[in-house]
Amino acid sequence: MPSKETVQRQRALGGALGVIVLACGLTYHFFPRIFHVTPEEVANPPSVPGARRFAPTVPARAGSVMPSAQDELNAGPPLTLAPTAVIASRLNRTSAPLPEQLSADTPEVKALLERANKAFLAGQIAGPKNSAADLYQQALKLKPDSRAAAQGLDQVRTHLIAEITQDIAIGDSGSAGALLDSLKTMPNSTSDVAPLEASMKTLNQVRPMLAKAADLLQQGSADQPAGNNALDLYRQVQKLDAQNAVAAQGILQVQRVVLDRALAAVAQNDFAGAEKAIDEAQSIQADSPQLQNVRSQVDGIRQQRAAGVLAQARTALEAGNVALAKQLAGQAQAISPQVAGIDEFEERLTNARLYSSYKPGQVFTDHFVDMNGHSPTMLVVPTGSYMMGAPDGEVGSTDAQMPQHQVTIEQGFALSQTDITVGQFRDFVRASGYKPDSVTNGGASVYDESSGVMRDDSSATWASDYAGRSAADNLPVVNISWNDANAYVQWLSQRTGKKYRLPSESEFEYALRGGTTTRYWWGKGLPSSKVENLTGSLDRSPSGRRWSHAFQGYGDGYWGPAPVMTFAPNPFGLYDIDGNVSEWMADCWHDNYIRAPSDGSAWVNPGCGLRVVRGGSWGSSPDQVNSAYRQGADASIRSGRVGFRILREL
Repeated sequence: MPSKETVQRQRALGGALGVIVLACGLTYHFFPRIFHVTPEEVANPPSVPGARRFAPTVPARAGSVMPSAQDELNAGPPLTLAPTAVIASRLNRTSAPLPEQLSADTPEVKALLERANKAFLAGQIAGPKNSAADLYQQALKLKPDSRAAAQGLDQVRTHLIAEITQDIAIGDSGSAGALLDSLKTMPNSTSDVAPLEASMKTLNQVRPMLAKAADLLQQGSADQPAGNNALDLYRQVQKLDAQNAVAAQGILQVQRVVLDRALAAVAQNDFAGAEKAIDEAQSIQADSPQLQNVRSQVDGIRQQRAAGVLAQARTALEAGNVALAKQLAGQAQAISPQVAGIDEFEERLTNARLYSSYKPGQVFTDHFVDMNGHSPTMLVVPTGSYMMGAPDGEVGSTDAQMPQHQVTIEQGFALSQTDITVGQFRDFVRASGYKPDSVTNGGASVYDESSGVMRDDSSATWASDYAGRSAADNLPVVNISWNDANAYVQWLSQRTGKKYRLPSESEFEYALRGGTTTRYWWGKGLPSSKVENLTGSLDRSPSGRRWSHAFQGYGDGYWGPAPVMTFAPNPFGLYDIDGNVSEWMADCWHDNYIRAPSDGSAWVNPGCGLRVVRGGSWGSSPDQVNSAYRQGADASIRSGRVGFRILREL
C-alpha cells in the first residue's frame, strides 16, 4: 500500500507540473511572440475539427485563458497514484453552470481571485480561512455573477473529489474523511457527496481485509493454503471494490511470488515445475508485464539448456552410441519441444538406427582393415513394405510366384550398386587364393552362337564371358556357382569388418521394384527407353540371330552381358537389377510362398542343394523379367547368364 508520504510527494509533483503549465500559459498569453505566435492568433485560435477540449487543471485567472493538462492526462501508472490534477481532469462529472456576468470584476474581487489562485497552486484547497475555497466564496459574496470565482470554486470542488477518490483508493480513510467534510460545506456538492460516502463505507469494509492480506503475504501465504491466503482476500476486496488500487497492487505482488517460484524451478532444471508456476501466474493476471518478462526469461533458458543437451546428443551419436543419443534427444525435447535443430537430429537418429548413420540412396565403400582395397560401391536401400509376388490373374505368372503377401523391411541395408564385376572377383581370387568351382570342377554352361543355345564348356571359367571368351574387367562376372558367390561375401566381411552376405529374395524383389507395383520396375509393358539389357526384337547376335520371345520394338545393342552401369538405374538407384545377368540369392528354393517369411529374411533349410535365382538376364524372355519372377538352380551350377550382387547389413 503506498504510504501517505508517497502520495503527498506525488501530489507535490503534480502541483509543480501545474505551476509550470500555468507559467507557460501566462507567458503564451501575454508574450506570444516568444513562441513565434502573433497576438491575433492568440485572440483567435484556429479551430481544429474534432479536437477535444479539456477542463483546465488549475483555477482560471480572472480575464485569462488557462492551459490544458492533456500531457498529464495521458501519463502515468495507475490513475489513483497519478497527480491529483490528472485525476481531477479525468473525473466524469458535470460542472456547476456559470452565472451570466453583467459587469467586470471589481479590483477587490480580482484581488481575492488572485489570492485564491495562489492558494490553490500552493495546495491550500479547502478547510481553513484563506484557503482557495474560502477566497472564491468571498469573491462570490462580493460579486455573485463573477464567472471566474464560480469557475474557480468548481475547480476546487473537482479537486477535492479527486483527492478523496485517491485517498479512498489507497485506503487512507482519515484523510478521505476530513476532505469529505470540507466538500460537504461547499455549495452544489450534494450529488458528489453521496457516491463518495458509499465508497467510504466500502473502504471501511475492505480495510481489515487488506490488512490481513498484507500480513498473509508477508508470512509467505501468497496463494496457499487454499481458503487462507492473500490472493483470495485481494480478490474478495475486488468483488466489493473493483477499482481498489491496493488490491490490484497486492494481486501483482502475489503473482510476483508465484513467478519467483517459476524462476527457482528453472534454476533446478525443473522446467515442468516452472511451466506449472507460470500457468498459475497467468491465472492470477494474464496480461501483466512481469508475467511476460518471466515467461520470456524461462523460454530463453529452456532453449539454451535444451540446445546444450541436444549438443551432447549429437556427440553421442557421432561416437556411435545411438541409445544414449536417443535418450539425450528425448531430454532436450522434454525441456523444450521446439528446440532448434531437433528435426534434423531426429532424421540423423533415424538414419543411425535404420541405416547405420547413412541416408537412403547414399553410396559408399568400406575400406579393408588389413590390406589395401575397398568394397564394391554400395547403395543404401530405404526401409518399407511391399507386396511380394504376383497378384492373382497377372499374365505370365506361375504358382511359384504366389500367394502374394506383404513383406516389411524394418532395417535398412545396402546393395552393391551393380553386379559384381570380373575385375572385382579377380581381386578376390588373387588376394584370397580361392579356387572357384569353374576351376576345380571344370567348366560352365556358355552360349553357343552356332546353335543358339547354352552348352557346357569345360574350359570356361569365371574369367570367361557368356560365350567362353576372355571377359573384360567391367563386365558382370558369370560362370560362378552359389558357393563361389558365398565365398566372396565371407571374404569381404573379413576384409572390412562389416557383415556382407547374399541378399534374400524378398530383399532383392523389394530393391528391384524400387517402390513400384507394376509388372516391371519401368512400367506395365514395353520400355520406352533403354532401361536394361533385355531380349529385344531389334537385337541381333554376331551371326544375325534373333530372339524368339522378346520385347517387340526394343533393342539395346547387346547380345550377351553389357558393361555394368551401361543402362538406366531403377527408382532406388540400382543398375542392371532386372537385366544383364540373373543373380544368386541366399534362399533355398521353395515351390511357392506358403509359410514364407514376411520380415525380409532369407528362407533357408539346412543342407539344401537348390538355391533361388532372381532377376532377368540378357537372354531372359519378357515373362522371366517380371519383377516377381523366380527360379531354382543347383548351387553348383555355373552359367553364362548368372552372376551375383552383394548385400551389406547396416
